[in-house]
Amino acid sequence: MVDELVVGDTVVEIAQGDITGWRADAIVNAANTSLVMGAGVAGAIAKRAGPTVQREALEKAPVGLGETARTRAGLLPAKFVIHAAVMGDDRKTDAETLARATRAALEDAESIGLKSIAFPALGTGVGRMPYDEAAEAMLGQTVKYLSTRETPRLKRVVFVLYDDAATESFRKVLSAIREKS
Repeated sequence: MVDELVVGDTVVEIAQGDITGWRADAIVNAANTSLVMGAGVAGAIAKRAGPTVQREALEKAPVGLGETARTRAGLLPAKFVIHAAVMGDDRKTDAETLARATRAALEDAESIGLKSIAFPALGTGVGRMPYDEAAEAMLGQTVKYLSTRETPRLKRVVFVLYDDAATESFRKVLSAIREKS
């Protein structure tokens, strides 16, 4: 199964692994609106990146649902962490919020000229969004966004999934999108 789709000049791909070790200009954090990095992807990023990422994030908090804040990446191999707020204090999310947060992260990365960005499965941990719904919202918004850009700066968008179930869901959705195009 091919795990990528080319949209204009940008490759969208699915990979399995630990996003905290991913080499990209930016990785995306599945954040809450307070930007407190406690559990899930956020907790893993905070642990590996060191305390500077959490400090910088808190200086930029709060952000609205579906919005982003950018920090340096501390000890991570990426240059930046883009904190995408996919849930509030109630720890709930929905497909519309995931799509808005995905678009905001892509816009943020392009606004500073980044060439690559890596996303986790936003909202699927603490937010309890089913993998297939998250994949549809995130991949659908990514393809829509890239299709409307005349000269996208991003050349690589990778969805780095931690487990087999998430990886398979994202692969299936990407395959369905490819078949429609």
